[in-house]
Amino acid sequence: MSTSLQALPAAIATDANCELLQRLRQSPGVFTDLTEATGSEFQIQARLRSKYADDVVRAALTLAELRRKATTKFAAADRLWFDRQGLEQATAEIVANYKAQRFDGPAWDWCCGIGSDAAALSRRVAVTAVDLSPEACLRTAWNTEVLGQPEQLTVLCGDVTTILPEDRLVHIDPDRRPGGGSRMQRIEDYAPNLAHLQQLATTARGGAIKLSPASNFGGKFANCEVELISLHGECKEATIWFGELARSAPYRATVLPAGQSIAGHPLDVLAERSTLGAYIYDPDPAVVRAGLVDLLAETLGLRRLDEAEEYLTSDTPVWSPFVQTFAVLQSLPNQDREIRHALRASDFGPLEIKCRHIPIQADALRKKLPRGGDQPGVLIFAREQGKARAILARRSVSQ
Repeated sequence: MSTSLQALPAAIATDANCELLQRLRQSPGVFTDLTEATGSEFQIQARLRSKYADDVVRAALTLAELRRKATTKFAAADRLWFDRQGLEQATAEIVANYKAQRFDGPAWDWCCGIGSDAAALSRRVAVTAVDLSPEACLRTAWNTEVLGQPEQLTVLCGDVTTILPEDRLVHIDPDRRPGGGSRMQRIEDYAPNLAHLQQLATTARGGAIKLSPASNFGGKFANCEVELISLHGECKEATIWFGELARSAPYRATVLPAGQSIAGHPLDVLAERSTLGAYIYDPDPAVVRAGLVDLLAETLGLRRLDEAEEYLTSDTPVWSPFVQTFAVLQSLPNQDREIRHALRASDFGPLEIKCRHIPIQADALRKKLPRGGDQPGVLIFAREQGKARAILARRSVSQ
């Protein structure tokens, strides 16, 4: 281990931002007062500043806003500590807990951020969290008190590129906004960069590299498993499993909270292509990003509408956490006149518009389309054997 690493107390001792965070934590009444406050924003801030220092009030207002935003990621968001970039890049609690299940021994959590992965790991194994930012390290320690097992956590501040993994497993979440700039999609622009991540994947005992699902991960990590993870239908991350934590299939798609996975090679299966049946299916984005649509179609007994479309079809209904199921009502040419006429004669009111590869401005189109009733409906634009079609449908729910 590099001697440049510092234990948490030493790292925060001279950091002004950490000093402010500690004063804020020692003033819990500011959050109670903020919750109970009434009146205009100016009046609320004036009352708070009469009791607390200006910088504490500003920090409290920012944190309260971030805690509200964080409720979609964390059940106990109102007790956690965030900064804007840290919250944006933080692993959702359900996803972090899922990944932690693979770890079975002492682990590093490098670039720990606000500590969601470190906290999840601490509930299973002893974990040492490392980040270059003393503020991030402090938040990790405090958030683990809420989300994990703090007695299993050690926090160090320093540059993770100076650390040797030794015999521990490694989880790393490289910075996708190095220097605080705009979000990068190319792994080469991450910090640590692609070369360092590739070296880690070949030299460490095993572990996981967290990447954006939109990043250029294809073909970058040999002899690894690439897992695309979605939560409530949104693809959250691409996890590169390496070493002893990698499983045999090169690609995996996992849907949460269902906790189900499908794994294989994108080129191992070629699903049947056919015309539209009585049902149409929209695969989960993790399946699509993992390139496993054909494997999913074969597994569920479905067919693909078109080589260039991920939409699937069947004559009898299938329900699975890997797909959204729709009952087909009508298939039309992709022509405004035909679509407007069909919708005017329908009982649709609220209208959901879905498309993948046919360019559609859904919000603008929805405002212009007539509806004949008050029932929820779905308009799907999809290619069928090379031709663009507009498909009227309803969401189908398993009985």
